[in-house]
Amino acid sequence: MSAKSEKMKARLPRGFVDREAADIRAVHEMTAKIREVYERYGFDPVETPLIEYTDALGKFLPDQDRPNAGVFSFQDDDEQWMSLRYDLTAPLARHVAENFNEIQLPYRTYRAGYVFRNEKPGPGRFRQFMQFDADTVGAPSVSADAEMCMMMADTMEALGIRRGDYVIRVNNRKVVDGVMEAADLGGDENVERRLGVLRAIDKLDKFGFEGVRLLLGQGRKDESGDFTKGAGLNPDQIEFLINYLQSGNVSRSGDLYAQGIAELSTIENMARAAGYGEDRIRIDPSVIRGLEYYTGPVFEAELTFDVTNEKGEKVVFGSVGGGGRYDGLVSRFRGQPVPATGFSIGVSRLMTALKNLGKLGTEEVVAPVLVTVMDGDTDAMGRYQRFTQELRNAGIRSEMYQGNWKKFGNQLKYADRRGSPVVIIQGGDERANDEVQIKDMIEGARLSAEIEDNQTWRESRPAQKVIKETDLVAEVRNMLDAQAADRMQSKG
Repeated sequence: MSAKSEKMKARLPRGFVDREAADIRAVHEMTAKIREVYERYGFDPVETPLIEYTDALGKFLPDQDRPNAGVFSFQDDDEQWMSLRYDLTAPLARHVAENFNEIQLPYRTYRAGYVFRNEKPGPGRFRQFMQFDADTVGAPSVSADAEMCMMMADTMEALGIRRGDYVIRVNNRKVVDGVMEAADLGGDENVERRLGVLRAIDKLDKFGFEGVRLLLGQGRKDESGDFTKGAGLNPDQIEFLINYLQSGNVSRSGDLYAQGIAELSTIENMARAAGYGEDRIRIDPSVIRGLEYYTGPVFEAELTFDVTNEKGEKVVFGSVGGGGRYDGLVSRFRGQPVPATGFSIGVSRLMTALKNLGKLGTEEVVAPVLVTVMDGDTDAMGRYQRFTQELRNAGIRSEMYQGNWKKFGNQLKYADRRGSPVVIIQGGDERANDEVQIKDMIEGARLSAEIEDNQTWRESRPAQKVIKETDLVAEVRNMLDAQAADRMQSKG
Protein backbone atom coordinates (compact mmCIF):
# COMPACT_ATOMS: atom_id res chain seq x y z
CA MET A 1 0.00 0.00 0.00
CA SER A 2 1.40 3.40 -0.97
CA ALA A 3 2.07 6.15 1.56
CA LYS A 4 -0.46 8.33 -0.25
CA SER A 5 -3.29 5.81 0.17
CA GLU A 6 -2.46 5.36 3.88
CA LYS A 7 -2.84 9.05 4.68
CA MET A 8 -6.00 9.71 6.69
CA LYS A 9 -8.40 12.47 5.82
CA ALA A 10 -8.86 14.98 8.64
CA ARG A 11 -12.58 15.61 8.96
CA LEU A 12 -14.96 16.83 11.66
CA PRO A 13 -18.13 14.78 12.27
CA ARG A 14 -21.35 16.44 11.12
CA GLY A 15 -23.03 18.52 13.81
CA PHE A 16 -19.89 18.98 15.90
CA VAL A 17 -17.53 21.97 16.13
CA ASP A 18 -14.01 22.70 17.31
CA ARG A 19 -13.82 25.55 19.81
CA GLU A 20 -11.07 28.15 19.68
CA ALA A 21 -9.50 30.18 22.49
CA ALA A 22 -11.81 33.21 22.21
CA ASP A 23 -14.98 31.11 22.46
CA ILE A 24 -13.61 29.04 25.32
CA ARG A 25 -12.70 32.17 27.28
CA ALA A 26 -16.10 33.68 26.55
CA VAL A 27 -17.81 30.56 27.93
CA HIS A 28 -15.67 30.70 31.08
CA GLU A 29 -16.51 34.39 31.54
CA MET A 30 -20.23 33.73 31.10
CA THR A 31 -20.47 30.60 33.26
CA ALA A 32 -18.58 32.33 36.08
CA LYS A 33 -21.31 35.00 36.22
CA ILE A 34 -24.06 32.37 36.13
CA ARG A 35 -22.34 30.35 38.86
CA GLU A 36 -22.15 33.43 41.08
CA VAL A 37 -25.95 33.85 40.93
CA TYR A 38 -26.60 30.17 41.64
CA GLU A 39 -24.23 30.21 44.61
CA ARG A 40 -25.94 33.33 45.96
CA TYR A 41 -29.22 31.39 45.98
CA GLY A 42 -27.60 28.65 48.07
CA PHE A 43 -27.07 26.04 45.33
CA ASP A 44 -24.03 23.73 45.38
CA PRO A 45 -22.22 22.12 42.42
CA VAL A 46 -22.42 18.45 41.48
CA GLU A 47 -21.07 16.57 38.47
CA THR A 48 -22.39 13.45 36.74
CA PRO A 49 -20.69 11.48 33.93
CA LEU A 50 -21.35 12.00 30.22
CA ILE A 51 -22.45 8.37 29.87
CA GLU A 52 -25.37 6.69 31.62
CA TYR A 53 -27.16 3.37 31.23
CA THR A 54 -29.72 3.89 28.49
CA ASP A 55 -32.71 2.82 30.58
CA ALA A 56 -31.70 5.31 33.32
CA LEU A 57 -31.96 8.19 30.84
CA GLY A 58 -35.48 7.18 29.84
CA LYS A 59 -37.40 8.00 26.65
CA PHE A 60 -38.17 11.65 27.07
CA LEU A 61 -36.60 13.43 24.09
CA PRO A 62 -38.88 15.77 22.10
CA ASP A 63 -39.49 15.41 18.34
CA GLN A 64 -38.97 11.63 18.38
CA ASP A 65 -41.47 8.96 17.37
CA ARG A 66 -39.23 5.96 18.11
CA PRO A 67 -37.96 4.82 21.56
CA ASN A 68 -34.43 6.08 22.24
CA ALA A 69 -34.13 7.74 18.83
CA GLY A 70 -32.06 10.88 19.07
CA VAL A 71 -29.64 9.31 21.57
CA PHE A 72 -26.06 8.19 20.86
CA SER A 73 -25.91 4.63 22.26
CA PHE A 74 -23.56 1.65 22.33
CA GLN A 75 -23.19 -1.69 24.11
CA ASP A 76 -20.61 -2.19 26.85
CA ASP A 77 -18.53 -5.39 27.06
CA ASP A 78 -21.17 -6.85 29.40
CA GLU A 79 -23.83 -6.20 26.72
CA GLN A 80 -25.43 -3.42 28.76
CA TRP A 81 -26.72 -0.54 26.61
CA MET A 82 -25.15 2.81 27.46
CA SER A 83 -25.84 6.28 26.05
CA LEU A 84 -24.37 9.73 25.95
CA ARG A 85 -26.59 11.95 28.11
CA TYR A 86 -29.04 14.13 26.14
CA ASP A 87 -29.64 16.53 29.04
CA LEU A 88 -28.40 17.08 32.62
CA THR A 89 -31.72 16.42 34.37
CA ALA A 90 -32.15 12.67 33.83
CA PRO A 91 -28.61 11.96 35.15
CA LEU A 92 -29.37 14.11 38.20
CA ALA A 93 -32.51 12.04 38.87
CA ARG A 94 -30.39 8.88 38.78
CA HIS A 95 -27.79 10.45 41.09
CA VAL A 96 -30.42 11.51 43.63
CA ALA A 97 -32.14 8.12 43.59
CA GLU A 98 -28.86 6.23 43.95
CA ASN A 99 -27.70 8.39 46.88
CA PHE A 100 -31.12 9.12 48.35
CA ASN A 101 -30.30 8.15 51.94
CA GLU A 102 -27.19 10.35 52.07
CA ILE A 103 -28.62 13.44 50.36
CA GLN A 104 -30.15 16.23 52.43
CA LEU A 105 -33.54 17.22 51.04
CA PRO A 106 -34.37 19.67 49.64
CA TYR A 107 -31.29 19.06 47.49
CA ARG A 108 -30.23 22.29 45.77
CA THR A 109 -27.60 21.80 43.11
CA TYR A 110 -26.18 23.15 39.85
CA ARG A 111 -23.94 21.70 37.14
CA ALA A 112 -22.63 22.59 33.69
CA GLY A 113 -21.61 20.16 30.97
CA TYR A 114 -21.98 18.89 27.44
CA VAL A 115 -25.04 16.98 26.26
CA PHE A 116 -25.53 15.08 23.00
CA ARG A 117 -28.44 14.74 20.58
CA ASN A 118 -28.33 12.35 17.61
CA GLU A 119 -30.45 14.67 15.48
CA LYS A 120 -30.22 16.23 12.04
CA PRO A 121 -27.70 19.10 12.23
CA GLY A 122 -28.60 22.49 10.80
CA PRO A 123 -27.70 26.19 11.07
CA GLY A 124 -27.04 26.82 14.77
CA ARG A 125 -28.18 23.28 15.62
CA PHE A 126 -25.39 21.01 16.86
CA ARG A 127 -25.21 17.45 18.14
CA GLN A 128 -23.02 18.45 21.08
CA PHE A 129 -23.78 21.54 23.14
CA MET A 130 -23.34 22.81 26.68
CA GLN A 131 -26.06 23.31 29.27
CA PHE A 132 -25.92 24.94 32.71
CA ASP A 133 -28.64 23.65 35.05
CA ALA A 134 -29.96 24.39 38.53
CA ASP A 135 -32.42 22.11 40.34
CA THR A 136 -34.21 21.71 43.65
CA VAL A 137 -35.18 18.11 44.52
CA GLY A 138 -37.54 17.39 47.41
CA ALA A 139 -39.50 20.67 47.38
CA PRO A 140 -43.22 20.05 46.66
CA SER A 141 -44.39 23.67 46.89
CA VAL A 142 -44.61 25.84 43.77
CA SER A 143 -42.65 28.42 45.76
CA ALA A 144 -39.60 26.45 44.53
CA ASP A 145 -40.78 27.01 40.94
CA ALA A 146 -41.28 30.72 41.64
CA GLU A 147 -37.72 30.89 42.98
CA MET A 148 -36.41 29.24 39.80
CA CYS A 149 -38.09 31.95 37.72
CA MET A 150 -36.59 34.67 39.91
CA MET A 151 -33.15 33.09 39.65
CA MET A 152 -33.46 32.96 35.86
CA ALA A 153 -34.32 36.66 35.82
CA ASP A 154 -31.39 37.51 38.10
CA THR A 155 -29.08 35.44 35.89
CA MET A 156 -30.10 37.36 32.78
CA GLU A 157 -29.33 40.66 34.50
CA ALA A 158 -26.04 39.39 35.94
CA LEU A 159 -24.99 38.72 32.35
CA GLY A 160 -25.72 42.32 31.41
CA ILE A 161 -29.09 41.75 29.71
CA ARG A 162 -31.18 44.76 30.67
CA ARG A 163 -34.84 44.73 31.65
CA GLY A 164 -36.98 44.92 28.55
CA ASP A 165 -34.55 42.73 26.61
CA TYR A 166 -35.64 39.52 28.38
CA VAL A 167 -38.71 37.98 29.99
CA ILE A 168 -39.28 34.77 31.95
CA ARG A 169 -42.47 33.22 30.55
CA VAL A 170 -44.39 30.79 32.77
CA ASN A 171 -47.14 28.24 32.17
CA ASN A 172 -48.26 24.96 33.78
CA ARG A 173 -48.49 21.49 32.25
CA LYS A 174 -51.58 20.85 34.37
CA VAL A 175 -53.26 23.73 32.56
CA VAL A 176 -52.17 22.33 29.21
CA ASP A 177 -53.27 18.81 30.14
CA GLY A 178 -56.60 20.23 31.34
CA VAL A 179 -57.04 22.01 28.02
CA MET A 180 -56.34 18.77 26.16
CA GLU A 181 -58.87 16.94 28.32
CA ALA A 182 -61.39 19.61 27.38
CA ALA A 183 -60.46 19.03 23.72
CA ASP A 184 -61.31 15.31 24.09
CA LEU A 185 -57.63 14.30 24.08
CA GLY A 186 -57.56 12.64 27.53
CA GLY A 187 -57.05 8.96 28.30
CA ASP A 188 -54.36 6.41 27.54
CA GLU A 189 -55.57 5.98 23.97
CA ASN A 190 -54.51 9.58 23.17
CA VAL A 191 -50.98 9.52 24.62
CA GLU A 192 -49.27 9.82 21.23
CA ARG A 193 -51.62 12.57 20.05
CA ARG A 194 -51.02 14.54 23.25
CA LEU A 195 -47.26 14.29 22.69
CA GLY A 196 -47.84 15.50 19.13
CA VAL A 197 -49.79 18.47 20.49
CA LEU A 198 -47.00 19.35 22.94
CA ARG A 199 -44.39 19.22 20.17
CA ALA A 200 -46.56 21.35 17.90
CA ILE A 201 -47.28 24.07 20.46
CA ASP A 202 -43.61 24.11 21.49
CA LYS A 203 -42.83 25.36 17.95
CA LEU A 204 -45.04 28.46 18.26
CA ASP A 205 -42.17 30.91 18.59
CA LYS A 206 -40.47 29.32 15.57
CA PHE A 207 -43.37 28.76 13.13
CA GLY A 208 -46.15 31.05 14.40
CA PHE A 209 -49.84 30.18 14.74
CA GLU A 210 -50.23 28.97 11.16
CA GLY A 211 -47.27 26.62 11.47
CA VAL A 212 -48.67 25.25 14.74
CA ARG A 213 -52.08 24.85 13.08
CA LEU A 214 -50.47 22.61 10.42
CA LEU A 215 -48.56 20.58 13.05
CA LEU A 216 -51.75 20.06 15.05
CA GLY A 217 -53.36 18.70 11.87
CA GLN A 218 -51.75 16.47 9.25
CA GLY A 219 -48.29 17.99 9.33
CA ARG A 220 -45.96 20.62 7.91
CA LYS A 221 -43.40 20.68 5.10
CA ASP A 222 -40.40 22.95 5.62
CA GLU A 223 -38.47 24.91 3.00
CA SER A 224 -36.08 22.01 2.38
CA GLY A 225 -39.00 19.73 1.54
CA ASP A 226 -38.78 17.69 4.75
CA PHE A 227 -42.20 16.76 6.10
CA THR A 228 -43.00 16.70 9.84
CA LYS A 229 -45.96 14.52 10.70
CA GLY A 230 -48.68 16.32 12.67
CA ALA A 231 -50.77 15.34 15.69
CA GLY A 232 -53.74 14.43 13.46
CA LEU A 233 -56.41 16.45 15.29
CA ASN A 234 -59.76 17.31 13.74
CA PRO A 235 -60.59 20.95 12.82
CA ASP A 236 -62.68 21.56 15.98
CA GLN A 237 -59.87 20.36 18.25
CA ILE A 238 -57.33 22.48 16.37
CA GLU A 239 -59.42 25.64 16.67
CA PHE A 240 -60.06 24.96 20.37
CA LEU A 241 -56.30 24.75 21.06
CA ILE A 242 -55.42 27.73 18.87
CA ASN A 243 -58.02 29.81 20.70
CA TYR A 244 -56.46 28.81 24.03
CA LEU A 245 -52.99 29.81 22.81
CA GLN A 246 -54.25 33.19 21.58
CA SER A 247 -56.47 34.08 24.55
CA GLY A 248 -55.16 32.02 27.47
CA ASN A 249 -58.71 30.93 28.26
CA VAL A 250 -60.92 27.93 27.52
CA SER A 251 -64.68 27.67 27.31
CA ARG A 252 -64.79 24.44 29.32
CA SER A 253 -62.35 23.01 31.88
CA GLY A 254 -61.97 20.48 34.69
CA ASP A 255 -60.19 20.07 38.03
CA LEU A 256 -56.71 19.62 36.54
CA TYR A 257 -57.00 22.91 34.67
CA ALA A 258 -58.20 24.70 37.81
CA GLN A 259 -55.32 23.28 39.86
CA GLY A 260 -52.80 24.48 37.27
CA ILE A 261 -54.33 27.98 37.19
CA ALA A 262 -54.15 28.16 41.01
CA GLU A 263 -50.46 27.22 40.95
CA LEU A 264 -49.73 29.88 38.31
CA SER A 265 -51.53 32.43 40.48
CA THR A 266 -49.32 31.50 43.44
CA ILE A 267 -46.16 31.87 41.36
CA GLU A 268 -47.32 35.24 40.04
CA ASN A 269 -48.18 36.52 43.53
CA MET A 270 -44.83 35.43 44.95
CA ALA A 271 -42.90 37.02 42.08
CA ARG A 272 -44.77 40.32 42.46
CA ALA A 273 -44.26 40.31 46.25
CA ALA A 274 -40.51 39.87 45.70
CA GLY A 275 -40.38 42.81 43.29
CA TYR A 276 -40.45 40.97 39.96
CA GLY A 277 -42.94 42.74 37.70
CA GLU A 278 -44.66 41.48 34.57
CA ASP A 279 -41.81 42.91 32.52
CA ARG A 280 -39.55 40.24 34.08
CA ILE A 281 -41.79 37.25 34.95
CA ARG A 282 -44.98 36.77 32.93
CA ILE A 283 -47.71 34.10 32.70
CA ASP A 284 -47.90 32.90 29.06
CA PRO A 285 -50.21 30.08 27.85
CA SER A 286 -47.97 29.28 24.85
CA VAL A 287 -45.09 27.95 26.98
CA ILE A 288 -45.03 24.17 26.70
CA ARG A 289 -41.45 22.81 26.85
CA GLY A 290 -40.91 19.82 24.59
CA LEU A 291 -39.66 17.25 27.10
CA GLU A 292 -42.31 14.78 28.19
CA TYR A 293 -41.31 14.50 31.86
CA TYR A 294 -42.62 17.91 33.01
CA THR A 295 -45.59 17.61 35.38
CA GLY A 296 -46.37 21.14 36.61
CA PRO A 297 -45.09 24.69 36.11
CA VAL A 298 -42.87 25.19 33.04
CA PHE A 299 -40.88 28.29 32.19
CA GLU A 300 -38.65 29.78 29.51
CA ALA A 301 -36.14 32.61 29.46
CA GLU A 302 -36.75 34.55 26.25
CA LEU A 303 -34.63 37.36 24.83
CA THR A 304 -36.97 39.90 23.26
CA PHE A 305 -34.59 42.03 21.17
CA ASP A 306 -34.31 41.69 17.38
CA VAL A 307 -31.43 40.06 15.54
CA THR A 308 -30.81 39.44 11.85
CA ASN A 309 -31.10 35.78 10.84
CA GLU A 310 -29.20 33.96 8.07
CA LYS A 311 -31.83 35.17 5.55
CA GLY A 312 -31.26 38.81 6.49
CA GLU A 313 -34.63 39.05 8.28
CA LYS A 314 -35.21 40.81 11.59
CA VAL A 315 -36.44 38.26 14.14
CA VAL A 316 -36.78 38.09 17.94
CA PHE A 317 -33.81 36.18 19.37
CA GLY A 318 -36.07 33.88 21.39
CA SER A 319 -35.48 31.26 24.08
CA VAL A 320 -32.07 30.76 25.70
CA GLY A 321 -33.17 28.34 28.41
CA GLY A 322 -36.04 26.92 30.37
CA GLY A 323 -37.27 24.20 32.64
CA GLY A 324 -40.06 23.16 34.90
CA ARG A 325 -41.35 20.74 37.52
CA TYR A 326 -40.66 17.03 36.98
CA ASP A 327 -42.15 15.24 39.99
CA GLY A 328 -42.05 11.80 38.37
CA LEU A 329 -38.44 11.56 37.21
CA VAL A 330 -36.74 10.51 40.47
CA SER A 331 -39.82 8.44 41.33
CA ARG A 332 -39.00 6.12 38.39
CA PHE A 333 -36.15 4.75 40.51
CA ARG A 334 -37.66 5.11 43.99
CA GLY A 335 -41.24 3.97 43.59
CA GLN A 336 -42.35 6.88 45.78
CA PRO A 337 -43.13 10.53 45.03
CA VAL A 338 -40.03 12.76 44.90
CA PRO A 339 -40.91 16.32 43.81
CA ALA A 340 -38.34 18.28 41.79
CA THR A 341 -38.01 21.44 39.71
CA GLY A 342 -35.21 23.06 37.77
CA PHE A 343 -34.10 24.92 34.68
CA SER A 344 -31.41 24.69 32.06
CA ILE A 345 -29.53 27.42 30.17
CA GLY A 346 -28.34 26.75 26.63
CA VAL A 347 -24.78 28.05 26.98
CA SER A 348 -23.85 28.27 23.29
CA ARG A 349 -27.10 29.97 22.32
CA LEU A 350 -26.90 32.44 25.21
CA MET A 351 -23.28 33.17 24.31
CA THR A 352 -24.40 34.10 20.78
CA ALA A 353 -26.97 36.47 22.26
CA LEU A 354 -24.44 38.13 24.55
CA LYS A 355 -22.07 38.65 21.63
CA ASN A 356 -24.93 40.34 19.75
CA LEU A 357 -25.37 42.68 22.71
CA GLY A 358 -21.62 43.30 23.06
CA LYS A 359 -21.72 41.85 26.58
CA LEU A 360 -19.19 39.06 26.11
CA GLY A 361 -15.51 38.87 25.30
CA THR A 362 -14.89 42.23 26.93
CA GLU A 363 -12.32 40.88 29.38
CA GLU A 364 -8.87 41.65 27.99
CA VAL A 365 -6.49 38.73 27.41
CA VAL A 366 -2.92 39.89 26.75
CA ALA A 367 -0.77 37.58 24.61
CA PRO A 368 2.33 36.10 26.27
CA VAL A 369 5.64 37.94 26.57
CA LEU A 370 8.15 36.06 24.39
CA VAL A 371 11.60 35.20 25.69
CA THR A 372 13.72 34.63 22.60
CA VAL A 373 16.59 32.14 22.28
CA MET A 374 19.90 33.42 20.92
CA ASP A 375 22.22 30.60 22.04
CA GLY A 376 21.65 26.91 22.67
CA ASP A 377 24.35 26.24 25.27
CA THR A 378 23.39 25.10 28.74
CA ASP A 379 24.09 28.39 30.54
CA ALA A 380 22.14 30.47 28.02
CA MET A 381 19.13 28.13 27.93
CA GLY A 382 19.07 28.05 31.73
CA ARG A 383 18.95 31.85 31.85
CA TYR A 384 16.17 32.05 29.23
CA GLN A 385 14.11 29.58 31.22
CA ARG A 386 14.81 31.49 34.44
CA PHE A 387 13.61 34.76 32.85
CA THR A 388 10.43 33.02 31.70
CA GLN A 389 9.72 31.56 35.13
CA GLU A 390 10.38 34.86 36.92
CA LEU A 391 7.82 36.58 34.69
CA ARG A 392 5.29 33.78 35.21
CA ASN A 393 5.81 33.84 38.97
CA ALA A 394 5.03 37.56 38.86
CA GLY A 395 1.69 36.80 37.17
CA ILE A 396 2.81 37.80 33.65
CA ARG A 397 1.87 35.46 30.79
CA SER A 398 5.16 34.35 29.25
CA GLU A 399 6.69 31.72 27.03
CA MET A 400 10.17 30.78 25.88
CA TYR A 401 10.55 30.25 22.13
CA GLN A 402 10.43 26.52 21.38
CA GLY A 403 10.93 26.48 17.61
CA ASN A 404 14.13 26.54 15.55
CA TRP A 405 16.01 29.27 17.42
CA LYS A 406 18.88 29.52 14.91
CA LYS A 407 16.84 31.84 12.65
CA PHE A 408 16.21 34.83 14.91
CA GLY A 409 14.01 36.59 12.34
CA ASN A 410 11.55 33.73 12.60
CA GLN A 411 11.26 34.36 16.34
CA LEU A 412 10.22 37.99 15.79
CA LYS A 413 7.78 36.90 13.10
CA TYR A 414 6.34 34.39 15.58
CA ALA A 415 6.01 37.16 18.19
CA ASP A 416 4.16 39.33 15.64
CA ARG A 417 1.73 36.56 14.71
CA ARG A 418 1.26 35.61 18.36
CA GLY A 419 0.53 39.22 19.27
CA SER A 420 3.27 39.23 21.91
CA PRO A 421 3.34 42.67 23.56
CA VAL A 422 6.98 42.43 24.69
CA VAL A 423 10.00 40.43 23.51
CA ILE A 424 13.01 39.59 25.70
CA ILE A 425 16.41 39.28 23.94
CA GLN A 426 19.77 38.27 25.39
CA GLY A 427 22.78 37.62 23.20
CA GLY A 428 26.35 36.85 24.28
CA ASP A 429 27.28 40.49 24.96
CA GLU A 430 24.23 41.10 27.17
CA ARG A 431 24.77 37.81 28.98
CA ALA A 432 28.37 38.73 29.80
CA ASN A 433 27.09 41.91 31.46
CA ASP A 434 24.01 40.30 33.13
CA GLU A 435 21.78 42.41 30.91
CA VAL A 436 18.80 41.85 28.61
CA GLN A 437 17.10 43.81 25.88
CA ILE A 438 13.36 44.30 26.12
CA LYS A 439 11.47 45.24 22.97
CA ASP A 440 8.03 46.87 23.08
CA MET A 441 6.36 45.23 20.10
CA ILE A 442 3.22 47.41 20.27
CA GLU A 443 5.11 50.70 20.45
CA GLY A 444 7.62 49.49 17.89
CA ALA A 445 4.86 48.77 15.38
CA ARG A 446 3.28 52.16 16.01
CA LEU A 447 6.58 54.05 15.70
CA SER A 448 7.54 52.30 12.48
CA ALA A 449 4.26 53.49 10.98
CA GLU A 450 4.37 57.06 12.34
CA ILE A 451 8.00 58.23 12.70
CA GLU A 452 9.17 60.61 10.00
CA ASP A 453 12.47 61.94 11.40
CA ASN A 454 15.09 61.34 14.08
CA GLN A 455 13.76 64.06 16.39
CA THR A 456 10.37 62.34 16.60
CA TRP A 457 12.16 59.08 17.41
CA ARG A 458 14.11 60.67 20.27
CA GLU A 459 10.96 62.28 21.75
CA SER A 460 8.94 59.04 21.65
CA ARG A 461 8.87 56.36 24.31
CA PRO A 462 11.74 54.03 23.29
CA ALA A 463 10.56 50.78 21.73
CA GLN A 464 13.67 48.84 22.85
CA LYS A 465 16.15 49.24 25.68
CA VAL A 466 18.85 47.41 27.60
CA ILE A 467 18.33 46.74 31.31
CA LYS A 468 19.87 44.68 34.08
CA GLU A 469 18.54 41.12 34.53
CA THR A 470 17.47 42.00 38.06
CA ASP A 471 15.15 44.72 36.69
CA LEU A 472 13.47 42.45 34.13
CA VAL A 473 10.14 41.87 35.86
CA ALA A 474 9.68 45.50 36.93
CA GLU A 475 10.54 46.87 33.47
CA VAL A 476 8.28 44.41 31.66
CA ARG A 477 5.43 45.25 34.00
CA ASN A 478 5.96 48.97 33.39
CA MET A 479 5.90 48.38 29.64
CA LEU A 480 2.69 46.32 29.84
CA ASP A 481 1.05 48.95 32.07
CA ALA A 482 1.96 51.68 29.57
CA GLN A 483 0.46 49.62 26.74
CA ALA A 484 -2.72 49.08 28.75
CA ALA A 485 -2.98 52.82 29.44
CA ASP A 486 -2.60 53.53 25.71
CA ARG A 487 -5.41 51.08 24.92
CA MET A 488 -7.71 52.67 27.48
CA GLN A 489 -6.97 56.13 26.10
CA SER A 490 -7.69 55.03 22.55
CA LYS A 491 -10.99 53.47 23.66
CA GLY A 492 -11.95 56.61 25.58
